[in-house]
Amino acid sequence: MPISLLERRRIEAQFAKAIFDVLIEETGRARAVEILSKAVIRLAIESGAAFAAQACQPGDAEPPDLLVYADVLAVWLEDNALTIDLIAQAKNRLEFNVKRCRYAEMYRELGIADLGRVLSCNRDGAFCTGFNPAIQLTRTQIIMEGAEFCDFRYTLTEHG
Repeated sequence: MPISLLERRRIEAQFAKAIFDVLIEETGRARAVEILSKAVIRLAIESGAAFAAQACQPGDAEPPDLLVYADVLAVWLEDNALTIDLIAQAKNRLEFNVKRCRYAEMYRELGIADLGRVLSCNRDGAFCTGFNPAIQLTRTQIIMEGAEFCDFRYTLTEHG
């Protein structure tokens, strides 16, 4: 039985924390954050590209749009990991607010609340870049940094 994304992130966080602690000892905190961020972003871009490849049919002329991208929400919502208010969903626009983030809660429980942004929030923009580089994420606040909700605003810019 496959594990939920939330549980996978819990396992990854525990492993990342051990590596992060060694990186701090070896390079200092700022450099450790930089290295961890770079690795997480790289993985997220690869995951976004893999999701796009899985979501598209061979021979599709157009890159996937935000209606296709919205399918990832089902994965993000597994295990009640996020509670969202969907605001808009269209080919070129996807907007929602996250009212509850169990990822943030999990990082606090693990004693690594300060790494939550690096391990989870950093993934969001990078994932959409891997999925389709024409998708932009704008987010002005996140629960991980104490906001009441996270505001996700995706737009697809048409090229051509």
